[in-house]
Amino acid sequence: MVTQVANDNLWQTKVHARLHDPAEKALVLLRDPAGHEGGTVRTLHEALFPDGIPSVMKRHVERADWWAAAADRPQWPMDKGARWAQVHWTKYPVLIHPLTGREFKLRTLADTDIGDIKERSLQHLRRYVVPDGEDLNWRQKLCALWRFGPELSEEDEDHGKLGLLWPLLPADTRVPDHSIWDHLDLTSAFAGAFAADAEGGPALLALSLGPVQDFIAAARTTSDLWAGSHLLARLSWEAMKVVCEQSGPDAILFPRLRGLPQVDLWLRDEIGLPRDWFGHCQWTRSATDANMRRNKTGRFRPHCQWTRSATDANLLFAAALTNRFVAVVPKDRAKDLAEKITCRVREWLKELGCRTVDRLLETADLANGDERHCHRQTREQLDGFPEVHWASIPFSLIRARNEARQTDLDTLQLSKAMAPFFGADPSFLDGPAWKVLQKELSLDGVKFYSPNPGVLYPAVYDLAERVLAAAKTARPFQQTRQTGWRCSLTGETEWLTADAEQLEKSYRHRTDTLWAKVNQHRPAWAKKREHLGALAAVKRLWPTLFAKEVAKAVDAEEETGVDRFVVSTHTMAWARNLEELDRVIQERGATASLSKLARYYDAPVLPRRLAYLRSSLAARIPTAMEHLRESSEDDDNAAAKLRELEGEVAKLLGHGHRPETYYALILMDGDRMGSILSGDQQCAISYSNSFHPKIRTDFDKLAASNPTIKAYGDQKRAVSPGRHLAISGSLNDFAIHVVPHVLEEEFHGKLIYAGGDDVLAMLPVADLLCAMRRLRNAYSGTGQKDVDWRSVRNSEKLVCKDGFAYLQGRLMRMMGEYATASCGAVVAHHQAPLAAVLRQLRETEQRAKNEGGRNAFSITVVKRSGGALHLTDNWGEPLALLMQLRNFLSKPNVSRRAAYNSVTWLRDLPDDAEKAMLKDLLTHVFLRQSRDSKPHCLAEALAELVCQKQEEDRKEWKNRLKDFLFVAEFLARETRAPALSTSEEQAA
Repeated sequence: MVTQVANDNLWQTKVHARLHDPAEKALVLLRDPAGHEGGTVRTLHEALFPDGIPSVMKRHVERADWWAAAADRPQWPMDKGARWAQVHWTKYPVLIHPLTGREFKLRTLADTDIGDIKERSLQHLRRYVVPDGEDLNWRQKLCALWRFGPELSEEDEDHGKLGLLWPLLPADTRVPDHSIWDHLDLTSAFAGAFAADAEGGPALLALSLGPVQDFIAAARTTSDLWAGSHLLARLSWEAMKVVCEQSGPDAILFPRLRGLPQVDLWLRDEIGLPRDWFGHCQWTRSATDANMRRNKTGRFRPHCQWTRSATDANLLFAAALTNRFVAVVPKDRAKDLAEKITCRVREWLKELGCRTVDRLLETADLANGDERHCHRQTREQLDGFPEVHWASIPFSLIRARNEARQTDLDTLQLSKAMAPFFGADPSFLDGPAWKVLQKELSLDGVKFYSPNPGVLYPAVYDLAERVLAAAKTARPFQQTRQTGWRCSLTGETEWLTADAEQLEKSYRHRTDTLWAKVNQHRPAWAKKREHLGALAAVKRLWPTLFAKEVAKAVDAEEETGVDRFVVSTHTMAWARNLEELDRVIQERGATASLSKLARYYDAPVLPRRLAYLRSSLAARIPTAMEHLRESSEDDDNAAAKLRELEGEVAKLLGHGHRPETYYALILMDGDRMGSILSGDQQCAISYSNSFHPKIRTDFDKLAASNPTIKAYGDQKRAVSPGRHLAISGSLNDFAIHVVPHVLEEEFHGKLIYAGGDDVLAMLPVADLLCAMRRLRNAYSGTGQKDVDWRSVRNSEKLVCKDGFAYLQGRLMRMMGEYATASCGAVVAHHQAPLAAVLRQLRETEQRAKNEGGRNAFSITVVKRSGGALHLTDNWGEPLALLMQLRNFLSKPNVSRRAAYNSVTWLRDLPDDAEKAMLKDLLTHVFLRQSRDSKPHCLAEALAELVCQKQEEDRKEWKNRLKDFLFVAEFLARETRAPALSTSEEQAA
């Protein structure tokens, strides 16, 4: 009973913290005679606390509010005479991007009805704290407010215009760069820590799981790639869930968990929130939803918001969680939480491993109900995995000389704690920001700014990151004895077997092993002669096991199956050919021999954009070719049929070449993400730039005569919880909503995984360049300058502008123009070993970051003959020029020999050749090899681009031009046709 009372006190305190400010504060401030705390807040408090709020709870929340405000925004004079520090936000509504400082001036909201806004807010929040017909406990109320508070219903079209603005309403109208929901999240996190540990107070817990790269890289198929990333994300959630259970989901500052499908599932099935509250969530949609629309051909295909539960389009399949998190926890519980997390994730993985072994034994007809040797192997091999590293830094290291208001901060203990971990590197306490922020500032006798412990969040966070990095260097491990034949995928552990004696002999040609029998029944789980260890086996079966979990999640009463679709590299190479084949067959009809040959085969798994072709004859041709190619080695008849089929397809496509045999893999990663999270000055804005423009004007006048105030305004803002929430929210929206739309709706790709700033996807070669550019622009929320925001509300297309993205009624803040990303792309033959292609892909991505200097792309073309082409350059003009050159060389009246002849002539040019000479050479060659009368602009642009490199290296510019010409020539070959449609070029 005592524990229950203590828990209720914790959740009551957090609920009170989430209601201490109304969501509509910015819309009623300085307009409502009752004050912003006199409407929604008062009514909800009276309903929840009929006997009044305990004084201790009030003190906790007041202190938490004060700390949260100091951590997230500048402080302001409270004197009533400081009228310049007030903003009527509805008259001058402005939002500021927290990572760029860009201003978004909205149309006036002065005519909005205060009474209507307050009533809508009240009814919206009341539904989750005092719902009709529901009896929720205090933890459920807290979770409901956290999850659904920022989602205002848009049932009324007139009122719906407020729905887009609702999640972005500022917490402080004077500093409109973070939302009221960010402030409530942080206040609740601090208040919960105070309530759970009044003496010790809050601490920052930083925790990470590993290893990451080696775990994901051990893959033989695209399914293995997805499984490694998704399983790691699931382990991360199992770790975060421990904190969520004890301190609430708002205690985790990074990554932001609100709206993630796996977290919604936990809220519904474990916390117990009503199922109907999640009806609008994409991952819950029924397989029978008629959420379809017609494409240009009149055939139905999935709508942009495709999340039907019957396929892996369900967002539960998205790997959107990072392997690390930062949380606010009570100081005295930090160690226990970290140890509990370590135990939880390892036990969860061992249990998953045992389930995996049970499925394997059942499939191989070896299950007899007893524990087998493979069960013991699994527990031994998974022991100590994953590695868990953590660090906890308490805010109690910061002492306040004025305990009443906790001002005049003493940082001696914090400095001593920092000393061993910083060395020559400057800490926050040594930097210019703290020199300005550590002292009270006054203006004309009015206290302008007074520090409290919340303002030292950057120092505490920085120290936590340094301690965590130091903990990772230790890497203790327990050595295991592995004596038998090793896993054929990793080579590190014994392969799983029901009979230990089998480990003493080679398994390569045996048919009596566990894996050989699994191969006979489920070839997708084990390739021929493939024998896996415990961790590799878990990854291989994870797609099947997780699909079963999803089936339960979307239909608890009847476990319907959920299909995972893995597009083969061969089908992906054919993606653009299939559309052309289907069009030609529809117009001309197929020959009798083609129809007879293809009708015996099923259609392969297709990219989502081509799903409408599944029942067509064209879609069956790749399957027929694959089958005949496999049989042709031992069957001359199959070889003859294959040649006949290839000839028929070549005739239908209208050129003398075989269909496309190359596909592309892309790997994109955000640049300097660790630095951005740590407060990189290049992605930070000054205090004055975060002010509302009305405030900034008056502030600059005052600062002109006061050097101290001016230094305060000019100082770059340090890292803050609001910044972390903004970054995490941007990465979540990018990975879950934007990336799938770009790759699978705008182009013909298949997303393998998207976790935050990491994207791995497969594409047809014809889509490669445009898709890369579109993803890069979407990451920053840029690329479409001429779009008017007011015209896109009813658009189904993705719009990226000014650091924001709009898609299907959702306005999402992206990373902004100062955040960059690098991308590696490999073009390879569909029969090339995937493991080798993946190695090339990782090397190519590193080439973009190192040789390209970040904010760059790198393309590797791995030819079937064994040669390779490389091109590395920056985004922007170089990529646009590559696309223009590709398009020029792909024209019917242009010979691709223009590229080869240019390189031949290039050898005779001196290293210091002038730009005019190079331009004349390229123009001459392009004219001779084409009937295009306007290659001059392209030649001049190429000459300009490569001569920039000439100034740095006299010889390097020739190699650069050669790379451009050869890569463009390869991408321009006839088999890359058809070219992109006009709409796709506009989208890119």
